[in-house]
Amino acid sequence: MDQAETVGDLELSVGYVLKQVHASLRAAMDEALRPLELTVPQYACLELLGQHPGLSNSELARGAFVTRQSMNLVVRRLQERGLLTRPDQAPEGRALPTELTQDGQTTLCQASVAVRAAEKQLFSPLSQEQQRRLRADLAACVASVAD
Repeated sequence: MDQAETVGDLELSVGYVLKQVHASLRAAMDEALRPLELTVPQYACLELLGQHPGLSNSELARGAFVTRQSMNLVVRRLQERGLLTRPDQAPEGRALPTELTQDGQTTLCQASVAVRAAEKQLFSPLSQEQQRRLRADLAACVASVAD
């Protein structure tokens, strides 16, 4: 009977190191977004809408890796701040398409620059080619479980 393989030394576990990178990036993003009074999920919502105007709450939640209920709160807070708008009634079906306001676009630009700087700092030990390869390798991993 085969003995099951265990995780073993955490420092040699790819998953553990990925979690460390994720935690480091999240902390750097939190710090970069704090002066703009944004959370990471709020930034993700703005970025998604900046690239894909009109997304529904469900689409935003999937793209930001949060629940629909959490995204509903994110959208509400951003709407209260005047950074996005959505109609009171759905033009068709039930989805309320959400879009950035002018203030939302301005805030997104500032946030995107801040987040990119944090990301560049975190990955600065890697060359551009190493970063490209890392993105490709990680995307291949994601694709293997998405099938």
